[in-house]
Amino acid sequence: MKKLILFAVVVLCSMTSCSTYNNMVSMDEAVKSAWSNVETQYQRRADLIPNLVSTVKGYASHEESTLQAVMEARSKATSVNISMDDLTPEKIAEFQKAQSAVSSALGRLIAVSENYPDLKANQNFLELQAQLEGTENRISVARKTFNDTTQQYNVSVRSFPANIIAMIFGFDQKAYFSADEAASTAPKVEF
Repeated sequence: MKKLILFAVVVLCSMTSCSTYNNMVSMDEAVKSAWSNVETQYQRRADLIPNLVSTVKGYASHEESTLQAVMEARSKATSVNISMDDLTPEKIAEFQKAQSAVSSALGRLIAVSENYPDLKANQNFLELQAQLEGTENRISVARKTFNDTTQQYNVSVRSFPANIIAMIFGFDQKAYFSADEAASTAPKVEF
């Protein structure tokens, strides 16, 4: 009888461990998928930039430095790639810094457009600007989803007794997206 009870306890612990492991694998894949969605939205923005620059270039040819800055920022941002297995805080910060440079350059480009009434009325420009605004919203949603998914995963990895399984099988905590350092400073508006 004691052997049967011991056997039942061992089987129950094994099943619980397998279930916990499988749950962690599932959540790890969800984090990877959420990260992939973040990258997809940033890539969408990067793909829109050449069209926007080309449209502005036709109207504001003497604003070459601003256009060049946008293209350089895009180039740098698309060269920063993070492996889904290497989502460390440092790598995410590097990725975020490159993407912030794109946002800043795009902001300057949109500001340049204010000096060109014909450009502001151009349907192609307005459509591209709307697509970029939509993309920025999608990026925000994808980043939030990534952080939510990462939080669920990290809670699971740190909770007892799952943390024992996580330690045995190498499930480490994942890094979050955090606010850009520039976001803490209010923009200065002058008229």
